[in-house]
Amino acid sequence: MTHVIRRFAAAMAVALAFAGPAARAQEAATAGYVELSLTEVPVRVTLTGRAVAQSATQLRPRVGGEITAILYTPGSRVEAGTPLFAIDPLAWRAALASAEASLARAAADLQQAETAFARVTALRGTAASQAALDQAGTDLLKAKASHAEAEAAAELARAELDWTTVRAPITGIVGVAQVAVGDLVTQNQTQPLAEIVQVDPIHIDLSEPYPVRLRIEARAARGEIVMTEPQLTLVLDGGRRIEGRSKLISSGATVSATTGTRILRFVTDNPGGLIAPGMFLQGELVLGRQQAILVPQRATQRERDGRLSAWVVEDGKAAKRWLTETGTWGSSWIVQAGLTPGEWLLMDGTTNLREGAEIAPVPVVIDDQGVVRDRTGDLTGAGN
Repeated sequence: MTHVIRRFAAAMAVALAFAGPAARAQEAATAGYVELSLTEVPVRVTLTGRAVAQSATQLRPRVGGEITAILYTPGSRVEAGTPLFAIDPLAWRAALASAEASLARAAADLQQAETAFARVTALRGTAASQAALDQAGTDLLKAKASHAEAEAAAELARAELDWTTVRAPITGIVGVAQVAVGDLVTQNQTQPLAEIVQVDPIHIDLSEPYPVRLRIEARAARGEIVMTEPQLTLVLDGGRRIEGRSKLISSGATVSATTGTRILRFVTDNPGGLIAPGMFLQGELVLGRQQAILVPQRATQRERDGRLSAWVVEDGKAAKRWLTETGTWGSSWIVQAGLTPGEWLLMDGTTNLREGAEIAPVPVVIDDQGVVRDRTGDLTGAGN
Protein backbone atom coordinates (compact mmCIF):
# COMPACT_ATOMS: atom_id res chain seq x y z
CA MET A 1 0.00 0.00 0.00
CA THR A 2 2.81 2.34 0.87
CA HIS A 3 4.48 1.86 -2.46
CA VAL A 4 1.22 2.69 -4.29
CA ILE A 5 0.95 6.00 -2.46
CA ARG A 6 4.56 6.76 -3.28
CA ARG A 7 3.95 6.07 -6.97
CA PHE A 8 0.87 8.35 -7.01
CA ALA A 9 2.76 11.19 -5.33
CA ALA A 10 5.61 10.89 -7.80
CA ALA A 11 3.18 10.93 -10.73
CA MET A 12 1.50 14.09 -9.35
CA ALA A 13 4.85 15.81 -8.92
CA VAL A 14 5.76 15.03 -12.52
CA ALA A 15 2.34 16.32 -13.72
CA LEU A 16 2.71 19.54 -11.77
CA ALA A 17 6.22 20.02 -13.07
CA PHE A 18 5.03 19.74 -16.66
CA ALA A 19 1.94 21.90 -15.96
CA GLY A 20 3.94 24.63 -14.19
CA PRO A 21 4.50 26.95 -17.18
CA ALA A 22 0.88 26.64 -18.31
CA ALA A 23 -0.39 27.24 -14.79
CA ARG A 24 1.80 30.28 -14.49
CA ALA A 25 0.48 31.55 -17.83
CA GLN A 26 -3.09 31.10 -16.58
CA GLU A 27 -2.31 33.28 -13.57
CA ALA A 28 -2.13 36.43 -15.83
CA ALA A 29 -5.44 38.33 -15.57
CA THR A 30 -7.24 39.02 -18.83
CA ALA A 31 -8.31 42.66 -19.07
CA GLY A 32 -9.62 44.88 -21.85
CA TYR A 33 -7.77 48.12 -22.62
CA VAL A 34 -7.98 51.21 -24.79
CA GLU A 35 -5.04 53.29 -25.94
CA LEU A 36 -5.06 56.84 -24.61
CA SER A 37 -4.64 59.90 -26.80
CA LEU A 38 -4.90 63.66 -26.55
CA THR A 39 -8.24 65.19 -27.52
CA GLU A 40 -9.34 68.81 -27.86
CA VAL A 41 -12.18 69.41 -25.43
CA PRO A 42 -13.94 72.60 -24.36
CA VAL A 43 -13.29 74.36 -21.07
CA ARG A 44 -16.76 74.36 -19.57
CA VAL A 45 -18.28 75.52 -16.30
CA THR A 46 -21.83 74.97 -15.10
CA LEU A 47 -23.45 77.99 -13.48
CA THR A 48 -26.83 78.64 -11.90
CA GLY A 49 -28.96 81.66 -12.53
CA ARG A 50 -32.37 83.01 -13.35
CA ALA A 51 -34.22 84.68 -16.19
CA VAL A 52 -34.87 88.42 -16.00
CA ALA A 53 -37.27 90.36 -18.20
CA GLN A 54 -35.47 92.71 -20.53
CA SER A 55 -38.14 95.32 -19.86
CA ALA A 56 -41.25 95.51 -17.67
CA THR A 57 -43.54 98.50 -17.98
CA GLN A 58 -46.43 99.53 -15.74
CA LEU A 59 -49.12 101.36 -17.69
CA ARG A 60 -50.55 104.51 -16.12
CA PRO A 61 -52.98 106.98 -17.69
CA ARG A 62 -51.56 110.28 -18.94
CA VAL A 63 -55.02 111.87 -18.82
CA GLY A 64 -57.95 111.36 -16.46
CA GLY A 65 -61.43 110.11 -17.21
CA GLU A 66 -63.70 107.10 -17.19
CA ILE A 67 -62.51 103.76 -18.59
CA THR A 68 -64.89 102.95 -21.44
CA ALA A 69 -63.25 99.82 -22.89
CA ILE A 70 -60.50 97.23 -22.24
CA LEU A 71 -59.18 96.31 -25.67
CA TYR A 72 -56.97 93.26 -25.08
CA THR A 73 -56.98 89.69 -23.76
CA PRO A 74 -54.91 89.23 -20.58
CA GLY A 75 -51.81 87.10 -21.14
CA SER A 76 -51.63 87.82 -24.85
CA ARG A 77 -48.63 89.13 -26.75
CA VAL A 78 -49.07 92.69 -27.96
CA GLU A 79 -46.96 94.79 -30.28
CA ALA A 80 -45.75 98.27 -29.40
CA GLY A 81 -48.50 100.77 -30.21
CA THR A 82 -51.40 98.34 -29.74
CA PRO A 83 -54.47 100.02 -28.11
CA LEU A 84 -55.14 98.52 -24.68
CA PHE A 85 -57.53 100.86 -22.82
CA ALA A 86 -60.00 103.53 -23.90
CA ILE A 87 -60.78 106.58 -21.72
CA ASP A 88 -63.90 108.72 -22.30
CA PRO A 89 -62.64 111.36 -24.80
CA LEU A 90 -65.54 113.85 -24.55
CA ALA A 91 -63.82 116.40 -22.31
CA TRP A 92 -60.59 116.16 -24.32
CA ARG A 93 -62.39 116.66 -27.62
CA ALA A 94 -63.94 119.82 -26.20
CA ALA A 95 -60.55 120.98 -24.96
CA LEU A 96 -59.08 120.41 -28.42
CA ALA A 97 -61.91 122.34 -30.09
CA SER A 98 -61.36 125.25 -27.71
CA ALA A 99 -57.61 125.20 -28.33
CA GLU A 100 -58.09 125.15 -32.09
CA ALA A 101 -60.50 128.10 -31.84
CA SER A 102 -57.95 130.03 -29.82
CA LEU A 103 -55.35 129.18 -32.44
CA ALA A 104 -57.59 130.47 -35.21
CA ARG A 105 -58.20 133.70 -33.32
CA ALA A 106 -54.46 134.10 -32.71
CA ALA A 107 -53.80 133.51 -36.41
CA ALA A 108 -56.29 136.27 -37.32
CA ASP A 109 -54.73 138.65 -34.82
CA LEU A 110 -51.29 137.86 -36.21
CA GLN A 111 -52.43 138.55 -39.75
CA GLN A 112 -53.99 141.86 -38.68
CA ALA A 113 -50.81 142.87 -36.83
CA GLU A 114 -48.65 142.01 -39.84
CA THR A 115 -50.91 144.11 -42.13
CA ALA A 116 -50.81 147.07 -39.75
CA PHE A 117 -47.03 146.87 -39.41
CA ALA A 118 -46.60 146.74 -43.18
CA ARG A 119 -48.86 149.79 -43.63
CA VAL A 120 -47.05 151.89 -41.03
CA THR A 121 -43.68 150.87 -42.45
CA ALA A 122 -44.76 152.02 -45.91
CA LEU A 123 -45.75 155.45 -44.53
CA ARG A 124 -42.55 155.87 -42.53
CA GLY A 125 -41.08 159.34 -42.95
CA THR A 126 -44.30 160.85 -44.32
CA ALA A 127 -47.64 160.56 -42.51
CA ALA A 128 -46.55 157.90 -39.93
CA SER A 129 -44.67 158.94 -36.86
CA GLN A 130 -41.91 156.99 -35.18
CA ALA A 131 -44.25 156.32 -32.24
CA ALA A 132 -46.82 154.72 -34.54
CA LEU A 133 -44.11 152.54 -36.10
CA ASP A 134 -42.89 151.39 -32.68
CA GLN A 135 -46.42 150.56 -31.57
CA ALA A 136 -47.09 148.53 -34.72
CA GLY A 137 -43.88 146.56 -34.18
CA THR A 138 -44.81 145.83 -30.57
CA ASP A 139 -48.30 144.69 -31.58
CA LEU A 140 -46.80 142.37 -34.17
CA LEU A 141 -44.45 140.77 -31.64
CA LYS A 142 -47.34 140.23 -29.23
CA ALA A 143 -49.44 138.67 -31.98
CA LYS A 144 -46.61 136.27 -32.90
CA ALA A 145 -46.21 135.26 -29.25
CA SER A 146 -49.94 134.72 -28.83
CA HIS A 147 -50.03 132.61 -31.99
CA ALA A 148 -47.12 130.45 -30.83
CA GLU A 149 -48.79 129.97 -27.46
CA ALA A 150 -52.06 128.98 -29.15
CA GLU A 151 -50.20 126.53 -31.41
CA ALA A 152 -48.58 124.87 -28.39
CA ALA A 153 -51.92 124.65 -26.57
CA ALA A 154 -53.56 123.07 -29.60
CA GLU A 155 -50.72 120.57 -30.00
CA LEU A 156 -51.04 119.57 -26.32
CA ALA A 157 -54.83 119.25 -26.67
CA ARG A 158 -54.39 116.93 -29.67
CA ALA A 159 -51.90 114.82 -27.70
CA GLU A 160 -54.19 114.61 -24.67
CA LEU A 161 -57.05 113.48 -26.88
CA ASP A 162 -54.78 110.81 -28.35
CA TRP A 163 -53.78 109.74 -24.82
CA THR A 164 -57.38 108.75 -24.12
CA THR A 165 -56.38 105.59 -26.00
CA VAL A 166 -53.74 103.91 -23.83
CA ARG A 167 -51.31 102.04 -26.08
CA ALA A 168 -48.58 99.48 -25.41
CA PRO A 169 -45.20 101.26 -25.19
CA ILE A 170 -43.26 98.01 -25.79
CA THR A 171 -43.81 94.60 -27.34
CA GLY A 172 -44.47 91.95 -24.73
CA ILE A 173 -46.94 89.95 -22.69
CA VAL A 174 -49.66 92.08 -21.09
CA GLY A 175 -51.06 91.11 -17.71
CA VAL A 176 -54.48 91.25 -16.13
CA ALA A 177 -56.12 94.69 -16.07
CA GLN A 178 -56.12 96.33 -12.64
CA VAL A 179 -59.16 98.47 -13.52
CA ALA A 180 -62.60 97.74 -14.93
CA VAL A 181 -64.88 99.48 -17.40
CA GLY A 182 -66.53 102.41 -15.61
CA ASP A 183 -63.63 103.08 -13.24
CA LEU A 184 -62.46 106.67 -13.01
CA VAL A 185 -58.73 107.12 -13.49
CA THR A 186 -56.53 110.15 -12.99
CA GLN A 187 -53.38 111.39 -14.66
CA ASN A 188 -50.22 109.51 -13.51
CA GLN A 189 -52.08 107.73 -10.71
CA THR A 190 -50.23 105.37 -8.37
CA GLN A 191 -52.16 102.24 -9.36
CA PRO A 192 -51.12 100.90 -12.78
CA LEU A 193 -53.72 99.93 -15.36
CA ALA A 194 -51.71 96.79 -16.25
CA GLU A 195 -48.14 95.57 -16.72
CA ILE A 196 -46.35 94.57 -19.92
CA VAL A 197 -43.32 92.28 -19.72
CA GLN A 198 -40.94 91.90 -22.63
CA VAL A 199 -39.89 88.24 -22.86
CA ASP A 200 -38.28 88.02 -26.32
CA PRO A 201 -35.40 88.59 -26.13
CA ILE A 202 -34.85 87.91 -22.43
CA HIS A 203 -31.93 88.39 -20.05
CA ILE A 204 -30.18 85.53 -18.26
CA ASP A 205 -28.22 86.38 -15.10
CA LEU A 206 -25.71 83.66 -14.10
CA SER A 207 -23.70 83.60 -10.87
CA GLU A 208 -20.03 82.86 -11.56
CA PRO A 209 -17.78 81.92 -8.61
CA TYR A 210 -14.85 84.29 -8.99
CA PRO A 211 -12.20 81.78 -7.80
CA VAL A 212 -13.22 79.54 -10.70
CA ARG A 213 -12.63 82.40 -13.10
CA LEU A 214 -9.22 83.10 -11.58
CA ARG A 215 -8.17 79.44 -11.94
CA ILE A 216 -9.22 79.37 -15.59
CA GLU A 217 -7.39 82.60 -16.38
CA ALA A 218 -4.28 81.28 -14.60
CA ARG A 219 -4.34 78.15 -16.75
CA ALA A 220 -4.78 80.33 -19.84
CA ALA A 221 -1.75 82.38 -18.78
CA ARG A 222 0.29 79.14 -18.56
CA GLY A 223 -0.79 78.18 -22.08
CA GLU A 224 -2.93 75.24 -20.97
CA ILE A 225 -6.12 76.82 -22.28
CA VAL A 226 -6.99 78.85 -25.37
CA MET A 227 -9.75 81.28 -24.43
CA THR A 228 -12.62 81.74 -26.91
CA GLU A 229 -15.82 83.76 -27.17
CA PRO A 230 -18.19 82.55 -24.41
CA GLN A 231 -20.83 80.11 -25.65
CA LEU A 232 -23.84 79.42 -23.44
CA THR A 233 -26.17 76.43 -23.41
CA LEU A 234 -29.21 76.85 -21.18
CA VAL A 235 -30.54 73.80 -19.33
CA LEU A 236 -34.14 74.10 -18.21
CA ASP A 237 -35.98 72.10 -15.59
CA GLY A 238 -36.58 68.65 -17.05
CA GLY A 239 -33.32 68.66 -19.03
CA ARG A 240 -34.39 70.63 -22.09
CA ARG A 241 -31.39 72.35 -23.66
CA ILE A 242 -31.32 75.63 -25.59
CA GLU A 243 -28.13 76.26 -27.58
CA GLY A 244 -26.76 78.98 -29.79
CA ARG A 245 -29.16 81.81 -28.89
CA SER A 246 -27.28 83.64 -26.12
CA LYS A 247 -24.75 86.47 -26.17
CA LEU A 248 -22.77 87.91 -23.27
CA ILE A 249 -23.65 91.59 -22.81
CA SER A 250 -22.23 92.36 -19.36
CA SER A 251 -19.70 90.95 -16.90
CA GLY A 252 -20.16 91.95 -13.29
CA ALA A 253 -17.64 94.59 -12.24
CA THR A 254 -17.94 93.68 -8.55
CA VAL A 255 -17.85 90.45 -6.57
CA SER A 256 -20.38 89.76 -3.84
CA ALA A 257 -18.82 90.00 -0.39
CA THR A 258 -21.13 87.22 0.89
CA THR A 259 -21.12 84.68 -1.95
CA GLY A 260 -17.84 85.43 -3.75
CA THR A 261 -19.65 85.45 -7.09
CA ARG A 262 -20.22 87.96 -9.84
CA ILE A 263 -23.13 88.24 -12.26
CA LEU A 264 -22.74 87.47 -15.95
CA ARG A 265 -25.66 88.82 -17.98
CA PHE A 266 -26.59 87.23 -21.29
CA VAL A 267 -29.33 88.14 -23.73
CA THR A 268 -31.05 85.26 -25.49
CA ASP A 269 -33.77 84.84 -28.07
CA ASN A 270 -36.95 83.47 -26.53
CA PRO A 271 -39.47 82.74 -29.29
CA GLY A 272 -42.74 81.50 -27.89
CA GLY A 273 -41.84 82.71 -24.40
CA LEU A 274 -40.52 79.32 -23.28
CA ILE A 275 -38.24 81.01 -20.73
CA ALA A 276 -40.33 82.97 -18.23
CA PRO A 277 -38.95 85.87 -16.18
CA GLY A 278 -38.03 84.78 -12.68
CA MET A 279 -37.48 81.09 -13.48
CA PHE A 280 -34.31 79.40 -12.24
CA LEU A 281 -32.09 77.52 -14.70
CA GLN A 282 -28.57 76.27 -15.32
CA GLY A 283 -26.08 77.47 -17.87
CA GLU A 284 -23.26 75.42 -19.37
CA LEU A 285 -20.70 78.05 -20.31
CA VAL A 286 -17.84 77.20 -22.68
CA LEU A 287 -14.94 79.62 -22.17
CA GLY A 288 -12.19 78.06 -24.27
CA ARG A 289 -10.59 74.83 -25.42
CA GLN A 290 -7.83 72.59 -24.12
CA GLN A 291 -5.82 69.50 -25.01
CA ALA A 292 -6.55 66.70 -22.54
CA ILE A 293 -6.97 62.95 -22.18
CA LEU A 294 -10.55 61.72 -21.92
CA VAL A 295 -10.83 58.82 -19.48
CA PRO A 296 -14.14 56.91 -19.33
CA GLN A 297 -15.58 57.24 -15.85
CA ARG A 298 -16.27 53.51 -15.71
CA ALA A 299 -12.50 52.88 -15.87
CA THR A 300 -11.81 54.95 -12.74
CA GLN A 301 -12.39 54.65 -9.04
CA ARG A 302 -12.79 57.30 -6.38
CA GLU A 303 -10.64 56.39 -3.40
CA ARG A 304 -11.58 56.98 0.23
CA ASP A 305 -9.37 60.04 0.40
CA GLY A 306 -11.19 61.52 -2.60
CA ARG A 307 -8.44 60.93 -5.11
CA LEU A 308 -9.29 59.53 -8.54
CA SER A 309 -7.43 56.43 -9.71
CA ALA A 310 -7.21 54.18 -12.76
CA TRP A 311 -5.23 51.12 -13.86
CA VAL A 312 -2.84 50.96 -16.82
CA VAL A 313 -0.66 48.27 -18.35
CA GLU A 314 3.03 48.82 -17.72
CA ASP A 315 5.50 46.20 -18.99
CA GLY A 316 2.72 43.60 -18.97
CA LYS A 317 1.79 44.35 -15.37
CA ALA A 318 -0.93 46.36 -13.69
CA ALA A 319 0.01 49.82 -12.45
CA LYS A 320 -2.27 52.18 -10.56
CA ARG A 321 -2.25 55.85 -11.51
CA TRP A 322 -3.55 58.87 -9.59
CA LEU A 323 -5.38 61.29 -11.84
CA THR A 324 -5.87 65.04 -11.83
CA GLU A 325 -9.19 65.84 -13.48
CA THR A 326 -10.66 69.22 -14.40
CA GLY A 327 -14.27 68.25 -15.02
CA THR A 328 -16.20 65.96 -17.29
CA TRP A 329 -17.07 65.73 -20.95
CA GLY A 330 -19.89 63.34 -21.74
CA SER A 331 -19.27 60.20 -19.68
CA SER A 332 -15.50 60.79 -19.40
CA TRP A 333 -13.20 62.63 -17.04
CA ILE A 334 -11.05 65.41 -18.49
CA VAL A 335 -7.62 64.38 -17.17
CA GLN A 336 -4.74 66.86 -17.10
CA ALA A 337 -2.19 64.83 -15.15
CA GLY A 338 -1.48 61.22 -14.17
CA LEU A 339 -1.64 59.64 -17.62
CA THR A 340 0.26 60.05 -20.89
CA PRO A 341 -0.85 59.53 -24.49
CA GLY A 342 -0.16 56.05 -25.83
CA GLU A 343 -0.61 54.27 -22.49
CA TRP A 344 -3.01 51.35 -22.24
CA LEU A 345 -5.92 52.11 -19.91
CA LEU A 346 -7.61 49.07 -18.40
CA MET A 347 -11.36 49.18 -18.95
CA ASP A 348 -12.41 46.00 -17.18
CA GLY A 349 -11.01 43.03 -15.35
CA THR A 350 -9.69 45.27 -12.58
CA THR A 351 -11.74 43.79 -9.75
CA ASN A 352 -9.37 42.86 -6.91
CA LEU A 353 -6.42 43.81 -9.12
CA ARG A 354 -3.14 44.32 -7.30
CA GLU A 355 -0.18 46.52 -8.15
CA GLY A 356 2.29 44.56 -10.29
CA ALA A 357 -0.12 41.76 -11.18
CA GLU A 358 0.49 40.02 -14.50
CA ILE A 359 -1.92 41.27 -17.20
CA ALA A 360 -3.04 39.63 -20.44
CA PRO A 361 -4.36 42.77 -22.22
CA VAL A 362 -7.09 42.56 -24.86
CA PRO A 363 -7.82 45.62 -27.07
CA VAL A 364 -11.42 46.76 -26.76
CA VAL A 365 -13.69 49.55 -27.96
CA ILE A 366 -16.61 51.34 -26.30
CA ASP A 367 -19.79 51.53 -28.38
CA ASP A 368 -22.36 54.34 -28.40
CA GLN A 369 -24.24 52.71 -25.53
CA GLY A 370 -21.11 52.66 -23.36
CA VAL A 371 -20.72 48.87 -23.64
CA VAL A 372 -17.13 47.56 -23.78
CA ARG A 373 -16.53 45.18 -26.69
CA ASP A 374 -13.38 43.60 -28.01
CA ARG A 375 -12.32 44.46 -31.52
CA THR A 376 -14.15 41.43 -32.95
CA GLY A 377 -17.44 42.78 -31.63
CA ASP A 378 -17.81 40.33 -28.72
CA LEU A 379 -18.81 41.63 -25.32
CA THR A 380 -16.13 41.72 -22.67
CA GLY A 381 -16.60 42.25 -18.94
CA ALA A 382 -19.45 44.66 -18.19
CA GLY A 383 -17.47 46.57 -15.60
CA ASN A 384 -14.90 46.45 -12.88
